[in-house]
Amino acid sequence: MPIRLKKFIGMLALVALVIVYALVSTAIAVAHLADSSAVVHLAFYLFSGLLWVLPAMLIIKWMEGKPREGRR
Repeated sequence: MPIRLKKFIGMLALVALVIVYALVSTAIAVAHLADSSAVVHLAFYLFSGLLWVLPAMLIIKWMEGKPREGRR
């Protein structure tokens, strides 16, 4: 797969990941944290704010991977 195509697909995947993750995280917070204290809100948003980095790292690692030798 050409590197430019790989980076384009990865960029679309990252944008989709951030949008979907933000919507899901917000929906979970609204549904389950309505009556919780500020400390619980802070802990949830700190955890969920950092959790999206793991799948994003995998996408970026895939984007930056070297093409295989012998395949084009």
